[in-house]
Amino acid sequence: MNNLKSAWGLVRDVLDRATIYLPIILTAAVALGTYWLVRNAPKLLEPAAKVAPTHEPDYFMRDFVIKNFLPNGDLRSELHGKEGRHYPDTDTMEVDQVRMRSIAPQGLTTRATANRGLSNSDGSEIQLFGNAIVIRDPATGPNGKPTPRLEFRGDFLHAFLDTERVTSNKPVTLIRDNDQFTADTLDYDNLSGGANLNGRVRGILVPAAAAAAAGKSR
Repeated sequence: MNNLKSAWGLVRDVLDRATIYLPIILTAAVALGTYWLVRNAPKLLEPAAKVAPTHEPDYFMRDFVIKNFLPNGDLRSELHGKEGRHYPDTDTMEVDQVRMRSIAPQGLTTRATANRGLSNSDGSEIQLFGNAIVIRDPATGPNGKPTPRLEFRGDFLHAFLDTERVTSNKPVTLIRDNDQFTADTLDYDNLSGGANLNGRVRGILVPAAAAAAAGKSR
């Protein structure tokens, strides 16, 4: 009997001690469970860093025409090409077998062709590579004075349509009516009427009377 009482007392002592430490045990169990859940829970997707655009085309066009218009609805320019590739990093359009026509506010028409062209986003600037030709048709200026036909030829021409400039850092040929000039570089400004020809500059000037006679004999 005494042994039974001793055993029961020992059990009660163990239970009393367990009751005292039970909150600590439960807290530890909850903490361990929370830690396990945090370690094994799926991680949220972190926002991806913005990647800078690369010089790779993001879309293509074939046998296309792009037209730009003035705010009043008049045609400003049109760009034709066999194939075009748009580059998002520079917002430029590279065009194979490019043909372009631009109409200035005063009515002057400029036409350009080349094996390949590189145009900015609004078509106001174009670089021409390979058999590049830029032609400005004859017209009548604001003062009523006629402006002659101009033709630029070269392996590279850079045309600025808004400012009416044509430049090149490579050999070019400039044809003004019947006169012809060649140079290593060119900077032509239609608004001022000046053409800067540099390097080996050569020119052939045809007198007006001779040009008229040649025209009648044709």
